[in-house]
Amino acid sequence: MPPPNARALPARPFAFIAHFVRLYWPAVLGVALLESGQSTCAILLPFAIRRIIETVEGLRLDGLSGSEDPRLWTELGDPLLLFAALNLGVIIFSRGSGAVLVMLGPALRRRIRRSLFAWLQIHSQRYFLGNFAGSLANRIAETSMSTAQVLWTIMFDFWPLVISFGVSLYLLDGVSRDLALLLGVWVAVYVTVSFLLARRCRRYARDYAAARSLVSGKIVDSVTNITNAKLFARQVHEREYLERYLDIEVSKARRTFWFMEGIRWFQFIAAAALMVGLVYSAIGVWAAGGMSLGAFAMSASLGLLLIEQARGLSRKFLDFFEYLGNVTDGVATIVQPHEVVDVPDAPSLRVRAGEIRIENLRFGYLPARPVFDGLNLTIPPGQKVGLVGFSGSGKSSLLNLVLRLFEPQGGRILIDGQDISQVSQESLRAAIAMIPQEPMLFHRTLLENVRYGRLEASDEEVMAAARMAHAHEFILQAEDGYAALVGERGVKLSGGQRQRIALARAILKDAPLLLLDEATSALDSVTERYIQECLQQLMQDKTVMVIAHRLSTLAHLDRILVFHEGRIIEDGSHETLLARGGHYARMWAMQAGGFLPETEQTGQLDPDQAGHISKLAQTEVS
Repeated sequence: MPPPNARALPARPFAFIAHFVRLYWPAVLGVALLESGQSTCAILLPFAIRRIIETVEGLRLDGLSGSEDPRLWTELGDPLLLFAALNLGVIIFSRGSGAVLVMLGPALRRRIRRSLFAWLQIHSQRYFLGNFAGSLANRIAETSMSTAQVLWTIMFDFWPLVISFGVSLYLLDGVSRDLALLLGVWVAVYVTVSFLLARRCRRYARDYAAARSLVSGKIVDSVTNITNAKLFARQVHEREYLERYLDIEVSKARRTFWFMEGIRWFQFIAAAALMVGLVYSAIGVWAAGGMSLGAFAMSASLGLLLIEQARGLSRKFLDFFEYLGNVTDGVATIVQPHEVVDVPDAPSLRVRAGEIRIENLRFGYLPARPVFDGLNLTIPPGQKVGLVGFSGSGKSSLLNLVLRLFEPQGGRILIDGQDISQVSQESLRAAIAMIPQEPMLFHRTLLENVRYGRLEASDEEVMAAARMAHAHEFILQAEDGYAALVGERGVKLSGGQRQRIALARAILKDAPLLLLDEATSALDSVTERYIQECLQQLMQDKTVMVIAHRLSTLAHLDRILVFHEGRIIEDGSHETLLARGGHYARMWAMQAGGFLPETEQTGQLDPDQAGHISKLAQTEVS
């Protein structure tokens, strides 16, 4: 079964963000309420100051004698209490939202990463062939972080500004309708222009980000090939090559930064215009007796607070669009429809005997270029079958289809009469042990890599499998033995060592079906001989499909299938196919016998060549 929620991810960025907001709506609502309280308390501080000033001014007009006058603190009790309560409210509400954020932030990012990774796991092999693993991992990280940042920008930047502007308009309207109108017009113009400038700057910022990524890619490419640069004495050339892309980055950076500098000019000029206009208008209202000194101080204070909060609005819009762009890119890349999916409530595969039957199989990586067009094949239980043919003939494609890494366009593959498209992929692959030509190892310990074949295996069972694969000896020679890390993709091991770890993993899995794709290609001749003996034991009582270009390794198998352009053109035992003198005999001659066919079209050998090859084959096999 697919991981939980893997099929529930929306494919549009805002719907994607809303999906995860709904999962944590109580916490998000709590942050919104706390931020509303914090913004309201902060913007009401000038109102408290107004109350204090008006109280003191009234007492002075009543003949206040000084700070020793008992009336001062009596009358100031309520205004000071309001001022203190508002400050306390700012602290409590802001730290309350901070506490919720501490709990919500990591959990939200973890949920997003887990859901994206679960969705990614279900994609077919075709998807992974078209995307770089590092790029996908980076997109998962960026999407989770940017989703959270979009939410934080709305909750901690935009929403508090809305509250602040709304409360300020209400306070100023209570003093002067003209001041409220001035602030309302300024807010509308400022927000609109900031939004438009930020949208225009997105293109410059995107070009700059692309230039940075390009430079980073060139540096990685050069570092990866540093040995080539040294061998060809091209270190100066590499520096000059990089310099061209650094110049492009500098050009894009300057264009972006100059535009941002223009935005800052607008911000500072707009802020100054609001401050001057608000103070000028307030003076006029005050001079005409339309407001008190406290109301004047409140109006000026509100202007300062709003300017401070709004000054970075264009930058916040720019950040918002950048985060939203990251989410859009990540969702578009990862949250795509799955090509290979389980049917609802798919049952588990039950392997009783191990028969593999292929009926009218049609498949192509591209619709216009089919690999198989009506392939039929039956492999009886326990039969050992070799697949041979030139590159591109369809051998590896057939193994991939049996593993259901790709979905065929037509036909069926059945294991013990069960259509593999109707059973769960997990159970199908649990019943198959695969040893690929290029072993895939994790950057984990040797013990963990071998145990991957059967996670519940004991250390003793892991070591027994390693001994059978002739890996135990070189593992013990490692500095940390079975606890040694193998490096990314197993780079600390030689090709032969990686192959033996993969073989040990398959031995430990002990699945009823065994697929080998050039499993001994990276081994030396002495080790290969030992491994072949091990494989003979591993193959017992299993249905086996083996791909090998070294034809001598297939001679002992029950049956050999010769593929050519997606068709099985020959089918039989090693001796039978050699005696037939056809395509297989020609391949044997090219590799072992030293004879080439007289005509490429017929692919036939003359009787003398065929007889010589049969004798040679019998000698090599024995």
